[in-house]
Amino acid sequence: MSLILAVNAGSSSLKYQLYEANDFTVLASGQIERIGKEDAIASIKVDGNKEKKVIPILDHTRAVEVALSDILEFSSVKNLDDIKGVGHRVVHGGEAFDNSVIVDDAAIAKVEELSSLAPLHNPANLIGYHAFKDALKEANHTFVFDTAFHQTMEPKAFLYALPYKYYEDYQVRKYGMHGTSHKYIAKRTAELLDKPIEDVNTIVCHLGNGASLAAIKGGKVIDTSMGFTPLAGVMMGTRTGDVDPAVFPYLLEKTGLSVDEQMHVYNYESGMLGISGISNDAREIEEATAEGNERAILTSEMYAYKIANYIGTYFVHLGHVDAIVFTAGIGENDTGVRARVIDSVSEALHINFNHELNSKVRGVEVELSEEGSTTKVFIIPTDEELMIAEDTKKLLGL
Repeated sequence: MSLILAVNAGSSSLKYQLYEANDFTVLASGQIERIGKEDAIASIKVDGNKEKKVIPILDHTRAVEVALSDILEFSSVKNLDDIKGVGHRVVHGGEAFDNSVIVDDAAIAKVEELSSLAPLHNPANLIGYHAFKDALKEANHTFVFDTAFHQTMEPKAFLYALPYKYYEDYQVRKYGMHGTSHKYIAKRTAELLDKPIEDVNTIVCHLGNGASLAAIKGGKVIDTSMGFTPLAGVMMGTRTGDVDPAVFPYLLEKTGLSVDEQMHVYNYESGMLGISGISNDAREIEEATAEGNERAILTSEMYAYKIANYIGTYFVHLGHVDAIVFTAGIGENDTGVRARVIDSVSEALHINFNHELNSKVRGVEVELSEEGSTTKVFIIPTDEELMIAEDTKKLLGL
C-alpha cells in the first residue's frame, strides 16, 4: 500500500490528512492544537469517528510522534513505512517557486531565505518538515506553496507604484495567498461546467477569517486581492484589508503606539471585529445583524461592499465571468454574506440568484444561480489537502 500525508504545520498547530495514493481515499485526518503547552489537544477522525485527548505536547517533534501514533492506533494503517510521500504546505514561495517541488537542500535554503516575507509561517512550515523528515525515514517530501498559483500574474498586476528599485532590491510586490485553494476551486469549477479549464473564467471568493479573491482566466490567475502580505485586500475577521498608507503614520502620531503595536491593531483588532465591536466571527455578526444591531449591520454591509468591488474590477479585466464561487468557512456557510454580495453584482453580471436555496445550504457543493444566468454562482467546499496530495503524487511518481 502506498500512502500520502498532507501536512499543514503552524507555529502552535499541526493539521494532517492521510490518503491512499491510488485513488485519494481519505484514511485519517487530524490536528494538534496548542503545541508548546501542557494541555495541548490532539484529535483524529477516521470513518466519521473522532478521538480527542488533552496531553502535554511541548514541541513539534512530539506533535509528530503523537500524530503518527494516532494513525497507527485508530486507522487501518499498520506500518508507517507505507507512507511514501509527505506534502508540506509552505505559505510563501516568493518568485522562486511557481509550482510545487520535491524537497532538497536548495529548496529548504530558499524557503528559509523567504522567511522574512512570512515570518509567522515559513519557519513553522520548516519545523514541521524537519520533524516529519526525522520520523519517516523512508518517505520523500514535497513543498506546496500558497503563493505559487498566483505567479501567473503579470507585472502590471503585481507591481506597486513604488520606486522600481524596491522591487529589484527587496522583492516588494503583490504575491497573494490561498493559492492552493484557488487552484482547487478553478479546477473543480471547470469540471462542474463540463468545460476545459482553458475555456473558463472564474472569480473565486475564498472567505474565512482570512479572505482573498482571485480572478482566474483559463486556469491562470490574472489578479488576486491579497498583496505583499495577507493584510491587503478585502476586510477580514480581524485584518483591515486595503487602507490608505498615509493612515499608518497619522495614527502613530495621534495614538502614540509603536510600529509593532499599530501593526497588531491592523492585523488583530480591525476588520469585522474593529467595525462591529462584537466579534471577528461572522456567525456572531450575522446574528447581531438579524437582531438589528447597527454596528453589525454596518459590518455586514461593508464586508459585502468590499467583496463586490473586487468582483466588479475582476469582471472588467476578465471580459466575461463564467462563475463566481464561494468557498472556505464564511463562503461555504454564511448565507447572508453570499446573498448581499450577489445582490450587489447580480444586475451587472446578469445573475438570477436562488435566494431560497441559498438560505438553506451550508458547506455543500451546489449551484445557487438559476436558469437564464449569464454568470453562474456556486458553493464549492475547498480541499487544499487534496491538492497537496495530488501534487505530491505527481512529483514523486507514486
